[in-house]
Order: sequence, then C-alpha cells, then structure tokens
Amino acid sequence: MVAFSTIAAALSVAGAAFAAPAPVADLPDFELNNATDLVKRQDYNQNYKTSGNVNFQPTNNGYSVSFSNAGDFVVGKGWKTGTTRNINFSGSTQAQAGTVLVSVYGWTQNPLVEYYIQEYTSNGAGSAQGTKVGSVTCDGSSYDIWKHTQVNQPSIVGTTTFTQYISNRVNKRPGSGTVTTKCHFDAWAAHGMNLGTHNYQTLSTEGWGNAGGNSKYTVTGS
Repeated sequence: MVAFSTIAAALSVAGAAFAAPAPVADLPDFELNNATDLVKRQDYNQNYKTSGNVNFQPTNNGYSVSFSNAGDFVVGKGWKTGTTRNINFSGSTQAQAGTVLVSVYGWTQNPLVEYYIQEYTSNGAGSAQGTKVGSVTCDGSSYDIWKHTQVNQPSIVGTTTFTQYISNRVNKRPGSGTVTTKCHFDAWAAHGMNLGTHNYQTLSTEGWGNAGGNSKYTVTGS
C-alpha cells in the first residue's frame, strides 16, 4: 500500500505543475502610422505631404505597405515603450525605386536620441551619415556604427537639436530574422553613445527620393 504521505506529496507536485503560469508573449502594441505620430518625427503625415502614394495596412502583429513615387515616409509596428527586447521579424521587402530601408527604429529622451538598426537599405547607406565610430557583430553580420547630430530638426518633442545613433548591417537582410537590440545598445554605449528613457520602438519601413516598392512583416518580441 502506498503511504498517504507519498500520495499527498505527489498531488502537491502535480498541483504546482498545473499552477505554473504560461510565458507572456511580448506582442506589439504600437503603430507608427497616423498623423500625430509622424508629425512628431518629420513634417509629413499619412497623406505624405512630400508627394507620392503610400498604402499602409497594419495588423495585430505586423504590417504591410506598398508605395510609389514617395517623397518621404515611415510606417511600422512595434511597442509604445522600447527596451532591450529581441525583435523577431518575418516577411520581405522589395525596393523598386528611390531609397528604401527596413530598420528597428525608435527614440529615447534625456538624452534625446533617434536610433536606427538598419537591416536592409536599398542604397547601401540608408540613414547612415555623420561620423563612423566603429563596428559591431550582431545576429550574424557586422554593422557599421554611425553618430550624427541633427540641428534644429523635427523630433518627438518638437523642433530641436538631437543625436542619431545608427547601426548599418553590412550583409543586408530584407527578409526574416532577429534583431538583438542589447547587442547594439551595448556597442553604442562602449563608444559613449548612451540612450535615455525609451519612447516608442518599432520595426519600420522608410522611403524617400520617389521611392517605390513594398514590405510585409509580422513582428514579435522576446
């Protein structure tokens, strides 16, 4: 006969197993698409004052966008608050004209920083400008690190002077993958490029210079 103490112990273990909480998925909760969001960054909105046609379609966990003759735009899907999450993306981008890039894109405050982790750039450089300060290897590729000061330009807090931090992937990746943001944030910090309090953080498609093409992605965090 099995002792009552043994049965009680087994039931206790089983109960603990059933009670264990399931992992909570880090799902996107922010869309970079409406006039308020975009005007904070640049002087354009969903109608794209700078010209062209852009059709942005957000979903619960991603987005699609097609565009032609686009003067300047940025759309995307992500989180209201950035962090050192791993950003997993699945999909593709086809660039047919102009400059097109796919990036992890976000802002911090105190200091005010606009940052890009560029996974794909149709012209090789994308938003990379200013001073190249070094390089880092993350997620299977080397990235060049750039730092640039924007003087009296639109930002999430209005027209002001702020800094851009940019990691530009050497082996371009227009398809699927994971961006380990901590890898880049740590590399930037090693060069004295410190981030502040995070604002939004997205996977975004951006284009300018009569850009044409399309993107479609699903996005999750981990």
